[in-house]
Amino acid sequence: MKESWVIFFILGLIMLNYPFLNIFNKPDLFLGFPLLLIYIIGGWAISIIVIYLFTISIIDKSPRNDGQ
Repeated sequence: MKESWVIFFILGLIMLNYPFLNIFNKPDLFLGFPLLLIYIIGGWAISIIVIYLFTISIIDKSPRNDGQ
């Protein structure tokens, strides 16, 4: 599970690096918003969802101590 955290951290760093930011840094608009803004906010939202799903899977796999 720790390897997955490292992989997604590295993917997040790559997502915020020059080549990808340059791809979306265009004057085009999507629903009235610049593509770069949608890319950054969308990536942020996806990373939060991934962290949530990993946390849920870790909680489900952890041994529980109910006092028994």
